[in-house]
Amino acid sequence: MIIIGNREVNGNELKSSAFKTEQIEMIDKMDRYQESYSFMNNQHFQFTLQIRYATIQAARHLLASKAKFTTFERAHCNERFWNLTEQGGFKLKQGMNPADAINDIFQNGVEYGFECATAMVIIFYKAVLDSINNAQFNRIYQGIYLRDWQSDNDLPIYTRRGNDYLPGDCLYFDNPQFNPKTPQWRGENVIDLGNDLYFGHGIGIKTAEGIIESLNKRRKAYATESAYLLSQVTRLDNRYLYQFSNNAQSRAQIPTFLASKTIVSKIGSATFYH
Repeated sequence: MIIIGNREVNGNELKSSAFKTEQIEMIDKMDRYQESYSFMNNQHFQFTLQIRYATIQAARHLLASKAKFTTFERAHCNERFWNLTEQGGFKLKQGMNPADAINDIFQNGVEYGFECATAMVIIFYKAVLDSINNAQFNRIYQGIYLRDWQSDNDLPIYTRRGNDYLPGDCLYFDNPQFNPKTPQWRGENVIDLGNDLYFGHGIGIKTAEGIIESLNKRRKAYATESAYLLSQVTRLDNRYLYQFSNNAQSRAQIPTFLASKTIVSKIGSATFYH
């Protein structure tokens, strides 16, 4: 169900010809799911649709950039903007604008190589960049460090149990019998693009069945257990991020994020919260 202010709203009331197909799917699914999707006002609702659509576009653009899928040990980046750390992470160089550095990944992707969790965080940063103005982005993300699920405190990402998948979510396909010689294929983080299409860095854009088929080809010998989609969703905290939008009235309306995180699971090197 969808709640705006203190009122439950029928999804059909919210649809507009200005919305993209993926945004209409977001509305339909939020309206259909039993989960409550609460928004402070209509501007917050529209911002959420915008940043989710920006996430989808960022995923598609990352694929088009031809940035490579690789392990932390073989990670590489454009050293004009980033320092490559010994752990295979990218640390923003002093004096560089965060917006320029993130955009460079999409404009000069051939100079970059990283694994799938880092790809998801990069996509989320790009979605935020395309949803707020550059000056705001440069102000709040001066300390960007890209590696695995690490992100700035002002890029709040959370994961919870559930099957209420929405376009713009990050989902996870687990591969329980992966080949131990290629542990990078223990699973695949993907962005839900809508219309049963998903982007996974290193796999590309496929249906759920296509993602599972790709992972099943990377199992250990004589494996019998198929890869599968986990019942969990990873999202940006759009309520927190709304404060940086042009329509937000004041910071005082936004609650502090991360006040009550509790670890619920760990997939590879990624920690998930409930």
